[in-house]
Amino acid sequence: MSAQVLAGVDIVALRLNEQAELELLLIRREQAPFAGEWALPGVLVNGRCADNDLDAAATRALAEKARIRPCYLEQVATVGNAVRDPRGWSLSTFYLALLQPGTAGQGEDLRFVALEDVRAGRCALPFDHAQLVVQAAERLAGKSVYTSLPLYLLTPRFSVTEALAAFQACLGQAVQHTTLRGRLEKMKQSGWIVDTGEKNYPKMGRPQNLLQHNPGASMLYVFDRNVLS
Repeated sequence: MSAQVLAGVDIVALRLNEQAELELLLIRREQAPFAGEWALPGVLVNGRCADNDLDAAATRALAEKARIRPCYLEQVATVGNAVRDPRGWSLSTFYLALLQPGTAGQGEDLRFVALEDVRAGRCALPFDHAQLVVQAAERLAGKSVYTSLPLYLLTPRFSVTEALAAFQACLGQAVQHTTLRGRLEKMKQSGWIVDTGEKNYPKMGRPQNLLQHNPGASMLYVFDRNVLS
């Protein structure tokens, strides 16, 4: 067992699939421990790395391992103990990353799995990665109650129906269509999102107006009321 403490960054990267279900990005490990197993993308950080800070290391983890740039990246927590890694004492600062629909990355050694399969224990992960996934998903659900965070799972232009699906996927429960529409209207009035003047034309149903995040607005819009109320 090494006397050196290993420090790293791990990423819980999520996307919405065509069924509006959350999927988790996994990378096949090349080296021991757990070589050949599917795990969260991550990198070690030490004095030999060029990262200026942990955020830079998190960005590097996705760029190097999957050629992916997230729409949103947030530090969740740091965990550390003597048993999470068989090599000895280790620390991991883990992040929540949100990806656009259709994000696939590059390489044969990556795949997306259903988030619910990991949370329910049907898809086992090495180290303590399953626990990190659960904590990151809880952070996403908690912030989705009172912020615009789920909108970062959508394409740059989105409809109210697509926004509703994203919120429901993050929260794991139904949201009233009228409630969310009211929140989006307030976001439009504040300039956080704008109406593009364009419509999409689904195979079934009426054409829907397309909204877009204002690039000059802050990262997150905070609602004045709980989106579930």
